[in-house]
Amino acid sequence: MTTTSSTPDPAAGEATATVALTPRQTVQAMSGLMMGLFVAILAGTIVSTALPRIIHDLGASQSSYTWVVTLELLTMTATVPLWGKLADLYNNKLLVQLSLGFFVVGSLVAGFAPNIEVLLGSRVLQGLGGGGLTALVQIVMAAIIPPRELGRYSGIFGAIFASATVGGPLLGGFLVDSPLGWRACFLVGVPFVLAAIILLQRTLKLPTVRREVKIDWWGAVLIMGGVSTLLVWSSFAGNKFDWVSGWSFGLVGAALVVLVAAVLVERRHPEPIIPMDLFRNRTVTLSIIASALVGVSMFGGSVFLAQYFQIAQGYSPTKAGLMSLPLIIGMMVASTIAGGLITKYGRWKIYLIVGSVLLPIGLALFGTIDAQTSKYMLWGFMLVLGVGIGLVMQNLVLAAQNDVPARELGAATSAVSFFRSMGGTIGVSVLGAILANKVTETLNPGGASSGGSAVPNIKDLPEQVRTVVENAYGDATADLFMMSVPFAILALVAVLFIKEKALLTTSGAERRAAEEPDKLDA
Repeated sequence: MTTTSSTPDPAAGEATATVALTPRQTVQAMSGLMMGLFVAILAGTIVSTALPRIIHDLGASQSSYTWVVTLELLTMTATVPLWGKLADLYNNKLLVQLSLGFFVVGSLVAGFAPNIEVLLGSRVLQGLGGGGLTALVQIVMAAIIPPRELGRYSGIFGAIFASATVGGPLLGGFLVDSPLGWRACFLVGVPFVLAAIILLQRTLKLPTVRREVKIDWWGAVLIMGGVSTLLVWSSFAGNKFDWVSGWSFGLVGAALVVLVAAVLVERRHPEPIIPMDLFRNRTVTLSIIASALVGVSMFGGSVFLAQYFQIAQGYSPTKAGLMSLPLIIGMMVASTIAGGLITKYGRWKIYLIVGSVLLPIGLALFGTIDAQTSKYMLWGFMLVLGVGIGLVMQNLVLAAQNDVPARELGAATSAVSFFRSMGGTIGVSVLGAILANKVTETLNPGGASSGGSAVPNIKDLPEQVRTVVENAYGDATADLFMMSVPFAILALVAVLFIKEKALLTTSGAERRAAEEPDKLDA
């Protein structure tokens, strides 16, 4: 059924009065949002250094190793568009609290999981909550803060996203080595998420759009099915089966058929999960393309650098996390300073351009590393890459939010986030498979290179063998970064074609009240 007005509601009549929050309420509400988002993103990365211990303690197989990470990431990525569309139809405050609730339940189940099957189920719940937060936090920010003022908060959001993504392995290594053990990796965030739920209940005030809706469930199922199939293929190709094989053709073909069906459904449904009209908007389309390409750089940098530090340079998990600090600092400082300057002067494209130029430069610099590269050079390279990511990532979302009607804020925001996550997930899977094959080819010339070899423990290897393994991983990691350069250059091209438009001075909720007064006022 199409959108219609419903029976007048006193609460709806006060919608415009509750749109504007006081500065104190805004800070408190943002604190709750940031707290929940930080913990949710952290859950996806903190487990990486704990996995060997988890798999051993639960008596699981090597194949379970991948799925502990993949299931959470699959669910999060695939459900982002659905959460974004629900945000256009229902009260965002309730949706944020619901996603936080999913995350709490999933974390508790994971923390007390008696076997690997229960743990895998809990990761689905965590991914469902994480997908909601990935989309909803930015949507709520746009609803309560005008784009002109959003730059400052977007910079803080970008810094939190970056620090949680890169800092998770560091915290995970510390907890695993502590008396708390690996279960603390899942439980440590629960008190903070509960605090976020309470804080949002007390401070966040958003109007509810009163209208009858029809959820595009077929579109949601088809989108999630097609995307999940692609992600499963990218995770297994080059490992379980060859890139050019019957399995590859079958999975990619099935994914394309399902996604084409999804597009047909989306074009006809009155409330599509991803409105096809969004892609007629030049700014949104270019932001989506650039975000997907940036995702490869952002996720690839954190994943492969952590492995490089541990294997090629012999650092412990905790020290490897500390080595990544310049990347975190670069992201945080760049996104925070740029956000403040955007709010002050209202100009945003220059930061996108500068960041998009620094991205391929930083990746190319990492394309020159080997096992003997000085840590000071690595720190310098990380600063360049971190500043580039910090200037680009969140400002692409801001550009898209500023150029769509308020009724499509949720869909536009989630689309940019969705394609960034999807680009990063596929990029990491593909590059990881290539790295494994390159290492295998180096260590076993002329042998099979399926990419399925176990990751070695450097400390257990004889000196001569250790040197060979370190060089193999150092050279392979450099090759991967160099392979990422063309993607970053394409992102720069997309950014150059984005047209800068003046930032709006009214919040998303205020704009929606003006666009649809019959659905907000009595």
